[in-house]
Amino acid sequence: MQLLKPENRKNNPLPLLAVGTFGLHVFTLLLLLFHGSMLQDLGRQRTPQSLVQLVDGRAITVDPEPNLERQPEAIRRFVGETMSLMLTWSDQQPPTQVWEITSQLVADNFKQKLQSEITNLNPDSQFENVNRGAENVLVIQKISQPTEIGNGQWKVEMFANQLVFSGYDRLGKSTSFNKQILVRAIDKPATYPPNAALPLQFAAYRLGEARLKIYNVCDIKDKNCSGNPNQALP
Repeated sequence: MQLLKPENRKNNPLPLLAVGTFGLHVFTLLLLLFHGSMLQDLGRQRTPQSLVQLVDGRAITVDPEPNLERQPEAIRRFVGETMSLMLTWSDQQPPTQVWEITSQLVADNFKQKLQSEITNLNPDSQFENVNRGAENVLVIQKISQPTEIGNGQWKVEMFANQLVFSGYDRLGKSTSFNKQILVRAIDKPATYPPNAALPLQFAAYRLGEARLKIYNVCDIKDKNCSGNPNQALP
């Protein structure tokens, strides 16, 4: 066997190549670990703000919200517009049709009781059949700022009157509707896009996008108003 001469061992590039390759692998491993730690830090950070374009052409930047979080104005708007839709009737828009559409915005275990109370709100008016020329309109004076009463649950005070007009009484009669209204956040929209949308159906669908539902209504003076739908609605 022929031995390498000393000068041949010195000029052999294989040891240097092995050392260089090992060093490159170590550097790559450290780089991957560094990138992994950066990704973990980013995952722990809050989601960046999102750009939202409004229908009037304005663009705003909003912070992400947890699923059960709702902005106060979104809650107030949902309560006010839902109750206005629910308690505004006419012979072209009878209360039975209104209830069928708007009751999707009410919790299932509270629907029957709320319908009964709405039916008895004006004993002189017929819930099942509104006389020709008769109109019932809910006029809201004030809606309070929401008070959080639980995780994803709020209480709102509403001061309103339901005005009842008829063909012979255009001045109308007023019935107070001052209530505490309890709403809660839900995971999915309360309504679904209708196939052939009436204006009322489309309005209810837009309100349902807030992912809120009414789950109790109490008298404004009730100090024990809670999530129990079996409470009386004076």
